[in-house]
Amino acid sequence: MNTFSSFSIVMIAALMSMYSRARMADDFDPPQDTIVLENPSFEGTEGTEIPPRGWDACGAASTPDVLPGGWDVVSLPSHGRTFLGLITRRKGTFESVGQRLPKNLKANECYQLSIDLARSPTYAGYNKPIILRIWGGNSDCDRRQLLAKSSLVKHTNWRTYNFAFFPKADYSYLIIEAHFDPNGAPERGNVMLDNMSKIIKCERV
Repeated sequence: MNTFSSFSIVMIAALMSMYSRARMADDFDPPQDTIVLENPSFEGTEGTEIPPRGWDACGAASTPDVLPGGWDVVSLPSHGRTFLGLITRRKGTFESVGQRLPKNLKANECYQLSIDLARSPTYAGYNKPIILRIWGGNSDCDRRQLLAKSSLVKHTNWRTYNFAFFPKADYSYLIIEAHFDPNGAPERGNVMLDNMSKIIKCERV
């Protein structure tokens, strides 16, 4: 009885170890069609006018913020410790960040990704609802094709937005950008981003 019990324990431990290694392999060696972004949860040291690690600010007008803690923003992250804040201005400028992809988006393929979005009711006066736009390009902050855009982000609670898009060419960079209400004039607005997913190919039907 004791021999059988010891053997069972050894076998269970071995199976659990195999399962754990399989899960780790999936996390660190994702499927070939999966594109894993660097720091998709926008983690970093809380502060203003600095992008989270792995992301580059696009242009002199882009001063992204790692939140909460600055500009009167007290919202909690939807994932991890911090999130990204982008704003638009009445003078027509807006903020964006981008990064080089570890694998190119391929022309005429369907891709999917999701991002948690919200609006802060307090953002040093930049409180109007705006939209998020996603671009593909081939150099730092290059905007070759508008791949997707959100509806107007009015809500102050986190909601997951799902996007599907078809690149018209191969792209090696992804840019995410705050932009104005397409039906209105430039406003002092904000959008908060967190918990961006991997980019995966659409399921075939």
